[in-house]
Amino acid sequence: MKYRISLAVATLIAANAAYAQDNVLHVYNWSDYIAEDTLEKFTDATGIEVTYDVYDSNEVLEAKMLAGHSGYDVVVPTSDFMQRQIAAGVYMPLDKSKLPNLANMDPALMANAARYDPDNEHAVIYMWGTTGIGYNVGAVAERLGEDYEVDSWSLVFDPEVVSKLADCGVSMLDAPSEMIPAAMNYLGLDPVSTDPDDLKAGAELLESVRPYIRYFHSSQYISDLANGDTCVAVGWSGDVFQAQARADEAENGVEIAYIIPKEGALQWFDMMAIPADAPNPDAAHAFINFVMDAQITADITNYVWYANGNAASMPLVDEEITSDPGIFPSEEAKANLWAAKVNDARTDRLITRLWTAVKTGQ
Repeated sequence: MKYRISLAVATLIAANAAYAQDNVLHVYNWSDYIAEDTLEKFTDATGIEVTYDVYDSNEVLEAKMLAGHSGYDVVVPTSDFMQRQIAAGVYMPLDKSKLPNLANMDPALMANAARYDPDNEHAVIYMWGTTGIGYNVGAVAERLGEDYEVDSWSLVFDPEVVSKLADCGVSMLDAPSEMIPAAMNYLGLDPVSTDPDDLKAGAELLESVRPYIRYFHSSQYISDLANGDTCVAVGWSGDVFQAQARADEAENGVEIAYIIPKEGALQWFDMMAIPADAPNPDAAHAFINFVMDAQITADITNYVWYANGNAASMPLVDEEITSDPGIFPSEEAKANLWAAKVNDARTDRLITRLWTAVKTGQ
């Protein structure tokens, strides 16, 4: 009898553990990248609790994904990083029968994303945007003159210009796969070139302005721009608009603007994907489908100020956002956007070495 009771208790414990696992979802996403109530709404709708962690660079996410056994059910890699992670077997194919809200997605944008993931087999678009320049309008005008037109990468890549801004604080992303190509683009080189001489030229340009850069970081600039602690940041479009919103809310007299430089900029897609060893893939599919609901996507865009790939959501997105060319670029600006390309291991090693030298000044 004692054995039978113990077996029954053990069976109950195992069942409860399985139930608990089925009702917990582990999400790993970029910092400051979801509406305040999205997770609560998901739990209310499904009964699934969410554990939510954040990162601020693709390199951090990639290290976890390639190591395996991350414990996450949904992650949000950027498209070019995702492409090589798919090749490494990091993500499971999506079960599209569990994703009826795929019907809401913009076919043209999904086709663009499919360049990294044929047939969108492993991922769907979460948000997309550009990498450009955010700046404090008043502080820049004070140092460069009221007539100075802020429309070019020269604001951060011309030593004569950026040196005049050093006192009010200039920052760059800690993202070598974005910063070096941007410098190459400014030099008139192909931003997706893997020619070592082109990459070195981009790094040398960055080294020439390094004395005037306060820091390299991929999230700190949001609050620093909003508070007036820095005046220029190379950053992601939505992050800069978040800084703008925070400054407006604080009524601190800081006016933040964002530009896609006239020379061109990187266009990227952040994608929702499920790790191959995800502990709860059913909950992962439920979450991805929930996020693709038109209202939920609109809520996220209205909060984070990033463009989305959900056509059905657009009537629900604030007009202030849909009409902003920094978020939804004009056709002219789109013509100068480039998409990142997956590098081979040798090129990645070179970029890492060059970036280390840029950051350390050695």
